Amino acid sequence: MLDIKFVIGNIEAVKQNTRDRFAPGDVDKVVSLYTGLKRARQGLEDAQRRSNEIADKFNSVDQPTRDELRRESASLKSAIVAFKKEVDRLEPEYHRELSLLPNMTHECVPLGADENSNLLVRSVGSPIRFDFPARTHIEIGSQLDLIDFEAGTKVAGPKFYYLKNEGVLLEWGLVRMALDLASRHGYMLMTTPELAKDEIIAGSGYSPRGPASQIYSIDGSDLSLIGTSEITIGGYLARSVVSGETLPIKISGVSHCFRTEAGSPGKENKGLYRVHQFSKVELYQFVHPDQSETALEDMLKIEEEFYQALKIPYRVLLMCKGELGAPAFKKYDIEAWMPFLGEGGGYGEVTSASNCTDFQSRRLGIRFKDQVTGRTGFVHTLNGTAVAVTRTMLAILENYQQADGSVSIPRSLQPYVGMDRIRPKHNR
Repeated sequence: MLDIKFVIGNIEAVKQNTRDRFAPGDVDKVVSLYTGLKRARQGLEDAQRRSNEIADKFNSVDQPTRDELRRESASLKSAIVAFKKEVDRLEPEYHRELSLLPNMTHECVPLGADENSNLLVRSVGSPIRFDFPARTHIEIGSQLDLIDFEAGTKVAGPKFYYLKNEGVLLEWGLVRMALDLASRHGYMLMTTPELAKDEIIAGSGYSPRGPASQIYSIDGSDLSLIGTSEITIGGYLARSVVSGETLPIKISGVSHCFRTEAGSPGKENKGLYRVHQFSKVELYQFVHPDQSETALEDMLKIEEEFYQALKIPYRVLLMCKGELGAPAFKKYDIEAWMPFLGEGGGYGEVTSASNCTDFQSRRLGIRFKDQVTGRTGFVHTLNGTAVAVTRTMLAILENYQQADGSVSIPRSLQPYVGMDRIRPKHNR
């Protein structure tokens, strides 16, 4: 959430930023509502103060004055009721409209509405070319008895799946490898709830309910399934004040993630690329505002370290304004080479890393206190993906497939999976 004082002091910049990011917010409406709410609050405060003054001196004045004060008090009671109604009417609408304004954007972020405007930062490794007919991960998963989409659809519907045999070992091997990497870089490891209150989800900048939501909500409650443990890690410190000396606080959370993926089109809609449930290891930091830009670059380095260790070709993109989620001030994506995408292969997103500045912490009420000055301020929050298992598994199965039908396991992953190759059943 933006600071309303910043909005009022930078109206044209906030309007342009909202337009550039194709966000639904109405800056003029926010300012108008704030002005009306401020006026109603001030009126309520003045009427209550005057009412208290009358009560304090009522018994110390003569009868004519008492009669006058009694009439004024009756008028004030009516005014107080009216002002309270006005505050109650305006406050939720004001907060709702303010929440629609996206975060401001780093000056280096390119203009653009979609992926065609994202900026290539670097490419690492060359796309794999096979001297045999390559198979998709869907075919590989079926032939090696690793993935069962048909049973997943029967039991839970489309975009659900069963992982089987070495597929299970591959999943948890990737999770453990990512957790070890995060731990080496000073992150506290954490498993989180996989449900969160709607207020925590909204505080993180996501829409927990309604037509724009990508989140599964639980009927009859204020709980929803999380789409990422970014939500629950951010909520971990909600409504708290931490010592500035403890920053940065680094947490790596492992959880399942649930997403409706409504209206997701294209070839990448098939197989493991876009599913309703997957395991993910998240990287999250609470940092001093002066450190968030450096922290974002450090987080990206960790993500690159993971894919370099797997020796999967990838590229890093700086996301354009139209591709930023509402909380992000600046965001990088890593896209891994996936032979099944496009004609002859393509790059598909496997991780992201975002600096959300104080956008989430204002909503969630997460502050730090300077122990020297005693001043408080909002922390900056950052989030990134150490590994989203299904997409990384997809990339491994396709990039490491062999002519004999087997799949090699990346050397760095072998200790976690316990084997160097997944072989067809008749060769096991």
